[in-house]
Amino acid sequence: MIEQIIHQEIVLAIIIRANYHKEGISFFTPGDFSQQLGYMNRPKGYVIDPHVHNLVERKVTLTQEVLYIKKGKVRVDFYDDDRNYLESRTIATGDVILLAAGGHGFEMIENSEIIEVKQGPYCGDEDKVRFEHNPENIKPSH
Repeated sequence: MIEQIIHQEIVLAIIIRANYHKEGISFFTPGDFSQQLGYMNRPKGYVIDPHVHNLVERKVTLTQEVLYIKKGKVRVDFYDDDRNYLESRTIATGDVILLAAGGHGFEMIENSEIIEVKQGPYCGDEDKVRFEHNPENIKPSH
């Protein structure tokens, strides 16, 4: 299953659940996203021709992150750009989430192992603004 979290017509996140299955190749992100998220299901013997990528200068103005939940269960809280809480989702072992816009926070519901992929280079304190999380405002996850 593919799930999009949308607020005011802006995609905040895309979740690919562990049980997602489709033949061939699918991309879930528009071409202008700085992270491109896709899925491939290819049969034994299928060949992807060897290739190199051309040097293409890109301008990245917003960090987008991809998290793969290797093990565990995590609540993801979504916020708008003004730091207002919007909603939550629970992601679990095998799920993948692209965090595309807005704010987000996490609470580990179980011991969790997470693999994170995002653009670099990392800019330290310039990369993010942390803000208070207010657990009593958190609504139950879907």
